[in-house]
Amino acid sequence: MQGRQNIKLKNPLYIRLQAGFDRWLRVLNFEASSPRDMPKMLTSFLVFLETKGCNSISAVQESDLKDYLQELSERPNQKKEGNLSKNYLRKHLQVIRKFSRYLSESNQESFEVKVQIKGKSSNIKCILSPDEIARLYEATGEDKLGLRDKAMLALYYGCGLRKNEGLSLNVNDIQLEKELVYVRKGKGYKQRLVPLTGSNKTDLENYLIYSRPYLLSGKPEDALLLSIQGSRLVTVFERIRKLKGKARIRKQIGAHTLRHSIATHLLQSGMKLEQIQRFLGHSSLESTQIYTHLVHEQL
Repeated sequence: MQGRQNIKLKNPLYIRLQAGFDRWLRVLNFEASSPRDMPKMLTSFLVFLETKGCNSISAVQESDLKDYLQELSERPNQKKEGNLSKNYLRKHLQVIRKFSRYLSESNQESFEVKVQIKGKSSNIKCILSPDEIARLYEATGEDKLGLRDKAMLALYYGCGLRKNEGLSLNVNDIQLEKELVYVRKGKGYKQRLVPLTGSNKTDLENYLIYSRPYLLSGKPEDALLLSIQGSRLVTVFERIRKLKGKARIRKQIGAHTLRHSIATHLLQSGMKLEQIQRFLGHSSLESTQIYTHLVHEQL
C-alpha cells in the first residue's frame, strides 16, 4: 500500500474497528488477498479521518469520502510515473463500502457510501475473445482429465464462477434436473443459483458420469472437482496453463480471466447489466460496470 501505510492509528475506537474489520474479512469467504490488503487500506482512510479531526463514525460525511478520494488521486504512484490509477481508487472505495457493511452487519453505528468514481479504469483486465475460448475447449482431451477440463471451463467460463466458488463446489451443488449450479460459498458467504444449460450442462454431466468415478477410486469425497489422487482439487492454474499452451494463447490467463471473458461476451451479446450483476454475484452494480468500459475500449 502507498501513502499512510506506516502511520499508526491513535483513536482507540478506530483501532478497535480496524481489528474487528480484519477479523470479519477472515471469517467471510473472501479471496486470500482481501484480509491481507483491505485492513491496510482501511487504516489509511481512518488515519485520514483522524487528521481531519473526525474521531467518530457518526461524524463521517460524504464530503469526507470525497476529500479522501481527492487526496488519493493526488498521491504520486510509487511504481511508475504519474498519480494513482482510477482502478486503485476504486479499490479504496470498495474497502470503505465493505467497512460500512461490516459496521451495519455487526449492529454498530455506520455511514452511507454514495460516492462513485467516474471514468475508465486504467488497469484493463485480460479478456479472451470468443475464438480464443473456442480454442481452449478444442485443447481439452477425451480422457478423464480432459473431461474434467471441460467441466472446469463450464464452471469458470460458462457459469462465470470465481476461482474459490468452483473449487468449493460439491457434487450435490450441481442440480442437473433443475439446470442450476448452487453456489454455497460465494464472496462474503453469499449464496446464489447460476443457470446451467446447453453444452455447460452436457460437459458437467459427462464429467460426473465418465470421469469423476475414476478419479474418486472408491474414496468418500463430496467435492465436485477432484485431483488425480481423488481429493478436492485445490488449484486450477496448472490445467488452465496447459490448455493455454495447447491453444497457443499468449495472454496471461487464469480462472478469473474466464469469468471476465464471459461477462464481457454477455454484455456484447446484449444482456442487461443488472442481469450480468446477478449472474456474477456482484453486490453492487458499480463492480459490473467495469465491463462496459472494457467493451467500449475494445470497440
